[in-house]
Amino acid sequence: MRRQELNIQLKTPEQIELMRAAGLVVAAALDAMRAAVAPGVSTADLDAIAEKVIRDAGAIPSFKGYHGFPASICASVNEQVVHGIPSAGQVLREGDLISLDCGAILEGWHGDSAITVGVGQTDPALLRMAEVAEDAMWAGIAAAARGILNGRGKQTDISFNIERSIRKAGRYGIVDGYGGHGIGTEMHQDPHILNHGKPGRGIKLQPGLALAIEPMITMGSPRTVELDDGWTVVTRDNSWAAHVEHTMALLEDGVWVTTAPDGGRARLGELVTARQP
Repeated sequence: MRRQELNIQLKTPEQIELMRAAGLVVAAALDAMRAAVAPGVSTADLDAIAEKVIRDAGAIPSFKGYHGFPASICASVNEQVVHGIPSAGQVLREGDLISLDCGAILEGWHGDSAITVGVGQTDPALLRMAEVAEDAMWAGIAAAARGILNGRGKQTDISFNIERSIRKAGRYGIVDGYGGHGIGTEMHQDPHILNHGKPGRGIKLQPGLALAIEPMITMGSPRTVELDDGWTVVTRDNSWAAHVEHTMALLEDGVWVTTAPDGGRARLGELVTARQP
């Protein structure tokens, strides 16, 4: 079932099972990269690790070739917010902060997830920023789950709860213009999920909707600029940034975080759908 005007794709429980399989491939690739992050490792090295995990699982990297993107992951270091292009010349240093964004296609269905990790001994304030972004992501996912269970959820309830979580945590910049998105047989679908806004607006949250939720925050200004490579987004004031992401699917009895190995149960408890295996 599809609403043509907004490219909103509602999935069956069986199709969500297929998205879960793709999501677990992404989770495995991120775990492998997390283990490999260290001073002296290049972002091209991490890209190769992710591509091997994805292809060994019988999947295809979502990002490679997407509108001409040349790699299997986005690797964004320090002031780079999102869409950083991996390079052999970009070698990680002690104290760096890196966002690793990864997607995979399995049997035509997408998974999309991102983590931010420190390299070696990293400033605790930067690690705290990454933690704030992750907490905000889960706050948005929980809001979607509650909206499904009470039947009153709207698109911007997710945005509102992401913003509220960040604002409570401290003075961070919430990157504007970038955010989460629908996902399914395409990596990017409607609706666009901003990381800020008033609640109760946008489309009604309903079973079968799958969304990638991805807060992006900075230690300074939320303003960004795209580099001449046509991809890499950096902070305008050179402050460092964090970016995290999970794909979730909504069912009648809750939410299933398809890119989390435990489906989201550790963070969401009873909000996680009982239907997941």
